Parts: sequence; C-alpha cells; structure tokens
Amino acid sequence: METSFYQQAAQAELEKIRSTPLTPRARMAIPVQDMPCQDPEVRRHNMHEVAAGYTREQAILEAERCLQCKNAPCIAGCPVKIDIPGFIRKMKGGDFEGAGQVIKQTNLLPSICGRVCPQEKQCQLPCTVGKALGGVDKAVQIGRLERFVADYEREHGLQTVPHAGPASGRRVAIVGAGPAGLTCAADVRREGHDVVVFEAFHKAGGVMVYGIPEFRLPKALVASEAGLLESMGVQFEMNFLVGRTRKLSSLLREDGFDAVFIGTGAGLPKFMDIPGENLVGVFSANEYLTRANLMKAYEIGRAGTPIYPSRRVAVLGGGNVAMDSARMAMRLGAEEVRVLYRRTREEMPARAEEVEHAMEEGIIFDFLASPTKVVGDDKGKVAGLEVLSYQLGEPDESGRRKPVPIRGSEHFVPFDTVIVAIGNESNPLISRTTPDLHVDRYGHIIVDEKQKTNLDRVYAGGDIVLGAATVILAMGEGRRAAAAINEVLQ
Repeated sequence: METSFYQQAAQAELEKIRSTPLTPRARMAIPVQDMPCQDPEVRRHNMHEVAAGYTREQAILEAERCLQCKNAPCIAGCPVKIDIPGFIRKMKGGDFEGAGQVIKQTNLLPSICGRVCPQEKQCQLPCTVGKALGGVDKAVQIGRLERFVADYEREHGLQTVPHAGPASGRRVAIVGAGPAGLTCAADVRREGHDVVVFEAFHKAGGVMVYGIPEFRLPKALVASEAGLLESMGVQFEMNFLVGRTRKLSSLLREDGFDAVFIGTGAGLPKFMDIPGENLVGVFSANEYLTRANLMKAYEIGRAGTPIYPSRRVAVLGGGNVAMDSARMAMRLGAEEVRVLYRRTREEMPARAEEVEHAMEEGIIFDFLASPTKVVGDDKGKVAGLEVLSYQLGEPDESGRRKPVPIRGSEHFVPFDTVIVAIGNESNPLISRTTPDLHVDRYGHIIVDEKQKTNLDRVYAGGDIVLGAATVILAMGEGRRAAAAINEVLQ
C-alpha cells in the first residue's frame, strides 16, 4: 500500500486526537501505526529495502501513544539504555533533531538498531501500553520511532559528529568492526583515547554487512554510521586479521596499545553432520549471505564473485539467518524456496515480522521436518534431501517443546541447493594464537561483569562471548567494556 495512504490516515487521526484531552486511556486508544512496505510480489524480485519507514505524521502519532511512565520499564529492556521516554517526548513536539541527540547519547547506530534489533523481546516487551492492551504487538513501536529519527537526521543533513574529549595519550585497539567493536570504539574515543579498529574484511560492519541482506539493512546506512567514527578520529585498519597478520600479544607488547577489546563475532558456521553435506550445492548460510551481501553477487555480470544458480532451495533452520537466506534465495531467482524446521512456527526463534515477510513473499515452510541425509546425483551435486517428520514432546532446557522423530516417516524431497542456517560457532583463531586466553568448551571468550578477560588489559564482548546473539546485545557488551577501559585508563 502506498505511503500516502498511511500519511493521510495518520494525519486524520492526529487531527481527531488534538481536539480532545489526551488522557492515558485516550493515548492507549490510538491505533498502532503499521509500517509501509513494498508489495510482496514486487519486492521478492528486487534488493530494495522492504520497509519504507514511517511518514512524519505516523511517527508523531505513534509517539503520542507513549505514556511517559515514571519508572520507564522500556529503558530497563534496552541493552544500551537509551532514554526512550526522552527521545519520544521530543518527537511528540516534532523536534526530531533533539530526539536524535537524546538517542546518540548512548547509541551511535540508530539507523541499524531501528531496523534489525528484536525490540519485541527487549525494550517493547515491558512497555506499559503493550501490557495494558494485552500483547507486545500493541506496545509503542520504539524501534520504528528510532529508525524514523535516524533517517530524518540523515535525509535533512542534521547528523552531527559526536565530541571526542581532550587527547589522553592512551591508545586502544579494537579487534573487529562489528556492532560490539564499533560501539566500544565510539565510547572509548569520546574519552579522548586514540582508537584503532582492526578488521579482517575490507568493509566495517561485521555481521551487519556480511550477514544481514540489503533488503533488510541497506549497506549505505552501515557505512554512514561507521563513518561517524572516522569523523571522531577513530582509525580503521582493514584487511587486517589479528591472529594472522599480527598476534594479539603483539598489539600490547610491541605496538604500544594500552588496552585491547576483542569483538570478532561468531562467524564459524555449524553444519548438521549428516551424510552428503560435502556435495556441490550445499552451503553454510554464512558463505551464501557473505557472497550475496558483502560481495554483491546478486549483481549478475558485474560482481567479482559468483553465486550458485538454484531452482529449488532448502533452507535448514528457524532463526533470523534462515529467514534472510530463504528470502535472499528467492531474490536470486529460485523458483521455489522451502524452510525446513524441526518444530512449529510457535517455537521459531526468528522475529515474527521476518517470518511474516517471508511467508508473504512465497517462502514455503515445512514445519516438524528435518533432513537425515543430503542425496546427490551421479555428478556429485545435490539432488534432494531425505527428510524425517517430527512431533512435539515435552519442553527441553530452552523451554521449547522437544522435537521427537516419527520412525519410518523418511521421505525424499527434490532440491538442487541446500543452505544450512542452524547457527554459528566462535572462530578459534585468536584463542589458538593466544594460548593463555581463557575460553569455554564452545570457544567463547570468558569475561567478568566488566567484560574483562583473564589477560591484563584485554576485554571482549559480542558474539565471541555470547555466541550468536543480536546486534543490540553485542552493542551493550561493547559499552560495558568501554566503560571499564575508560575507568582503567583514567
């Protein structure tokens, strides 16, 4: 539906509510503002962003739903502690520039967080409005408001460079230019310390550039927000693989850094360990998405990297990465894309919005199903999957009902491409080249409550500590580490 429809509807609602006093009950009667989006039949064939963002009128109307609770439960739900009532209060009066300044006190990546963070599990979950109306889907749409403010700033040339304090003479190395590393770099630089970010890829952003597709998070936004750090004086060393190009210990002992933060993420893909995973046409979601996102393989004929041609694609998994992989495969020309998941939709860890978008775009979901074998043809290529059916049993340690296989239910389903999206593990490079660094049995770096490792002046955060988590959780760990580093370097 066209943006103008949403704009006119919101304007009519605004005129109606401005004629009466806005009591808490009246605020809760204001309808949640839907996000304008591309038509599914159109967007499944292009890489343009699916969601168009709120109109100005929608943003103000959605802001009017906020009750400005004194206890602000939404802040407690935010990993980086944005003053949510504060920026929404500015929005009600149309002061979007002021709203942006409030957000950037604690978050320099609002365009990104407003698009990809699971607000329904974080800041919007404890929202008083949502609880009163009986569901998190009725909460104030904090993420959409944050996105609007960030986009408004950029479109109107209102972006400002955060202030860096007086030079301290101290130097901090950041390993990894993902959300944890960028956040830590910004907060450390604010205190006047020199900061150098070492990144293995040729672009900053980590999972935000190699993992999340263009149609969900435009890469120009990531570059723009990372560019703010360069304007603050943060230096970037690209194509620099710590552990290979230079060991972690060398940064401290020989290069003169006073502290190091490790934010290398969890980029080592998991596989299912079933027969046939070595066949041509089987990909980890990491490889598939990195080729399509970071290396722009979707630009057929212009990109320097190829993408495997597919007609029938199976995506294994039920998280956000599985949704990204399935929707990307559709846009790359697949005739049919199916997601195989051992549980039902209710147990899927993916965001509800991403699942709904995938279904709208024609992705088929095979619930209570998982492969036992990848079947190949006489040329060593994928021909299909042997699939086993499941039923749900009692809840497991995660609280989700455990999938129980149905004996004798194996059946063959033809596919020419299989994308495995069942999660990632930590790359062991740094731990193997830094033998004194303590990690757990999964390779996650062990830290204390201040994100400090067992090594002196070495901190860590994000997916390398948490395992595969979210952008905003990684940012929260980056902020905690920065606070600890700044305290030590005073």
